[in-house]
Order: sequence, then structure tokens, then C-alpha cells
Amino acid sequence: MRLTTALVPLLLLPAISYAGTGDGRFDIYWIDVEGGAATLMVTPTDESILIDTGNPGLRDPNRIAHVATKVAGLQRIDHLITTHYHRDHYGGASMLSTLLPIGTVYDNGVFDGMPDNPGKDYFEFKAKKRVVINPGDSLPIRQVADGRPIKVTCVATRKTFATEAIVRDAETNEDACASHRPKDRDGSDNANSVACVIQFGEFRFYDAGDLTWNQEMRLVCPKNLVGEVDVYQVTHHGLDTSNNPIVLETIKPRVAIMNNGHTKGCLPEVFANLQATKSLQAIYQVHKNLRPDGSVNNVADEFIANHKAADDCDGNYIKLSVAADSKSYTVTIPANGHEMTYQTKK
Repeated sequence: MRLTTALVPLLLLPAISYAGTGDGRFDIYWIDVEGGAATLMVTPTDESILIDTGNPGLRDPNRIAHVATKVAGLQRIDHLITTHYHRDHYGGASMLSTLLPIGTVYDNGVFDGMPDNPGKDYFEFKAKKRVVINPGDSLPIRQVADGRPIKVTCVATRKTFATEAIVRDAETNEDACASHRPKDRDGSDNANSVACVIQFGEFRFYDAGDLTWNQEMRLVCPKNLVGEVDVYQVTHHGLDTSNNPIVLETIKPRVAIMNNGHTKGCLPEVFANLQATKSLQAIYQVHKNLRPDGSVNNVADEFIANHKAADDCDGNYIKLSVAADSKSYTVTIPANGHEMTYQTKK
């Protein structure tokens, strides 16, 4: 945000209306952290939500700080969600805290059976407040004056799930669930990922970190707890231990955006499942798949932000901007001039 305000405990913020200083749009940036994750959102009230911080070192925090300050015009990160404790998701947090003030950090805390521990450097970096997030929790986001709701709701964390659907009249999903094909159990922290649904007016966005195949299924079987969405952040960078096609079939995204690396993610099974998803109108990639299978497992170049390997990469981002009335959203890749507008689901 541009104006510093006091932060209050999760779920206790009153419904404050705020006019904001921008154009009334809700913006999302997929920052290139070379196969890690860093998704930055800026609300019409100039409040910022960052989901994950990429890898350790200087490169990823510097890229996040550049997009936040020079592109989005921010002075701080108000809310930071760490989906799980793998280095490509939490690794940049400590360094980022030296570049930008961080308000509230939401994560899994320290819990029994924690398979991966990020250590002292992560748990002690400077932040105004820390909150252990639970399924059903919503972040205390300031609302816009005209009444369009802005919601960031956690639907899964630590292999537990929201007990109530976050949409009205959640439907049972028996037909799709009957075809569920389980995969081998994932014992890593991926399965503990925080999954969130972000809403601005009619627009809805799904980000599940690296939530794995068998756990994803629980979000939509036996009942669809998520509802339909407009935009799907391809889970786990496009790895095939995630991206259960039952999820895609059930939440019916119109646009998918993959935060893959030049050799990481965008695996053949996932790419095929995305292409077979009837609701999808477009797929975007942060990186071109430079593996040999990239000859068939890539979208058209104009839908890809980066075409080089990590050691020679320009670090281009993808931006999505939801219109002030939330009825449409535009995806751009500033580096190549791509721009396309999609209609929000009703």
C-alpha cells in the first residue's frame, strides 16, 4: 500500500470502505523467480498481497521489489502468504524484508509432523505480525467504497480443509469424483500447502501453491468447496504430482497461468490435461519449456513471458488487471506487447 495503517488480528477487521488512489482495478503480477513462486496482488485500495517469495539469494527478492515498487508503485507488502516450506516458495522472504517493509505474514507456523523446517532465518525475519492461517480464515482486506467485495480466503492448509464451501449452494460432485485416480502419497511439505481463493467483485482466482494430487481432490470431492473460478494458477509449476484433472473439470477456469521454469514444470501430462480442459480459453507460461519435449509442450510464443534459460533470463513478468467493475480482465506480457481481454464469469 502507499499509506501506512495499523494492522489488526485476522478476522477481526471491521468492514471499512476506502476510496483508494488508483484506477479502481485489481492487479495480479506473476513475477519470474525461475521456477519458484511469487504472485503479487494489488487491490483498488492500494493494499498488497504477496503469495510466496521465490528462492534464496538476491535475484528473486530484487525482482519482487522491482515489480512492487517500480511497476506497481508500492512502498510495502501488507500481507505475505507463505504457502509451504520449500525454498522456492519461502526462500526470498528474509532478504525481501530488508528491501521492503512487510506487514503480516501468514503461514503454517510450526506444527506436529512438519516435514521441512525453514529455520531461524525465515521465522525471525522482520515483519509487523505473524499469523498461523487455518482453513476458512479470510485476510482482513480493506473494502472499496462501492461495495464490490475483496476477499482472500484460505480453503486448505496442513492437509485440512474448509468445513464449509466458500460459495453458496455448493454442489455435490459425485460423477467427477467417481473417476478419481489416486497417485502415490507425497510425504513432503507440498501436501501441506496453503490454498487460497481470491475474489474481487465477480472475479475469482485460485492459487494452491504446490498442493498435491490426492489433497487437491479433497477440495472438490465429494463437494465442490471452491466453486468455479476465472483464473487458475497452475499448481506446483505444472508438475504432474499436482493438477488433478478433476479439479480443473470442477472449478472450470477460463485462463490458466503457469509459473514454471525453463526446465521445471510444464510436464506432458499436465500440459495435456490443461489443453483438454474445455472451459479454458488461454494458457500462459512464465517460461518457455526448453526441454526436448518443448517441441509439443508449449503454448504459442506470444503467451510466454520468458524464452531464455535462467542464467540469461530477462525476468519478465505477466500481469493481469481486473476492470474496476470486475466484469472483465486483461492479461498482458509487457515484454512482448501481448494483451488480451477475457470476460469474467457471471
